[in-house]
Amino acid sequence: MLNQLTLTGVGPAQRLLIHFKPRLNFLTGDNGLGKSFVLDMAWWALTRTWARGVMAAPRQDAADESSIGYSYMGSKGAPDDYADTRPFDHQAQQWAISQGRPAVPGVVIYAGVDGSFSVWDPARNDWKSDKRETATPNRPRSFDFTPENVWNGLQASDGKTQLCNGLLHDWVLWQEGRKPAFDDLVKVLDALSPSGVEKVQPGTPMRVGDSVRDFPSLRMPYGQDVPLIHASAGMRRIAALAYLLVWTWREHQLACERFRVDPAREVIFLIDEIECHLHPQWQRRIVPALLNVMDALTGARSVPVQLLAATHSPLVLASVEPSFNPENDCIWDFDLIDGEVHAHLYPWSRKGDVNAWLASEVFNLKEPVSVQAEEALGLARGFLRTVALTQHALTDPQRQQLQDIDNKLRASLSDVDAFWIRWSQFRDQLAGRA
Repeated sequence: MLNQLTLTGVGPAQRLLIHFKPRLNFLTGDNGLGKSFVLDMAWWALTRTWARGVMAAPRQDAADESSIGYSYMGSKGAPDDYADTRPFDHQAQQWAISQGRPAVPGVVIYAGVDGSFSVWDPARNDWKSDKRETATPNRPRSFDFTPENVWNGLQASDGKTQLCNGLLHDWVLWQEGRKPAFDDLVKVLDALSPSGVEKVQPGTPMRVGDSVRDFPSLRMPYGQDVPLIHASAGMRRIAALAYLLVWTWREHQLACERFRVDPAREVIFLIDEIECHLHPQWQRRIVPALLNVMDALTGARSVPVQLLAATHSPLVLASVEPSFNPENDCIWDFDLIDGEVHAHLYPWSRKGDVNAWLASEVFNLKEPVSVQAEEALGLARGFLRTVALTQHALTDPQRQQLQDIDNKLRASLSDVDAFWIRWSQFRDQLAGRA
């Protein structure tokens, strides 16, 4: 599990220090403040590779020597955390890598907002000796899937070795061959379903158009099977996530048998915009589902999950209120202060509903309403404070201002908005003044 990340002279801030908790870690804040960047750095700290092959460069205005510091607990439960700080080698134009073999953090899965995935498997990507390096010169340092690779397969850099057959091939192969992997896929899809009523279930493989290829399908709540390639963006994202989880864990187990090593004891999920493409019903359930998905996949509570997720969704945060524990979970809020990005640990408290989360410091909305309604409410409250202090009759400009504000409120607020009670009483009192 990742414990800490210290970024100096790299990224949106001169220095950024983040302590992670062992279960839920949410990254919140406005666009462009570095949430995705922190996920990229977390991936590098855990795997020593760059997701999507793009290296983070140091800041040109770095006040100190640029470095990436990190610590995590090895998967074998070592009493001491593995900690390291790696400087940027300006001559080699890369981040220096320590020669010693670090502790294994577990299986790491990174889901990008664009549908890409990266997978780091300690049994397939982390070799224990130089012998395997010689025997397998083309071994991947990680499995990096573009959206196309997820669906149609991934090859090694030699252009010959097939690393993954892809969702469209494996799904049909597993289903028609009645493979145990398909049973796992059904369990994971069920665990990730939005509700007890709308289950995500595989349908019968079918052909599309003139193609002789069989494609996976999903059985819709209304009883019809729809080809997966024609399903909604949200369903395709869930299906891709379910497939990558099953594929990763299945291949991990096979590799452990082949190389005679112990299976990983932890899984770390890095997810950028966890709510992407998901209906509010799914946004409320995706985090609890991910925490339970390994239980569904393994049939036991023996594989703990750490989640690092960037989010803009108040529903996601509201959904974890019943189970949030500050000892195991946290929220890091990114803000721009005096032109510098700062991240602070948000003090946890239950808000009770989504509107309260929207109006909290996490999302920084003055009012959980439209921009026009927010403006009207601001004018109304300001008018209330100003005029309520006086006892004399309204002047003509004040009466016009009252009418203008009333019109704006009527145009932007619901007829049953709670503010109407206060405003209506105030407006009627003013109308009664001589």
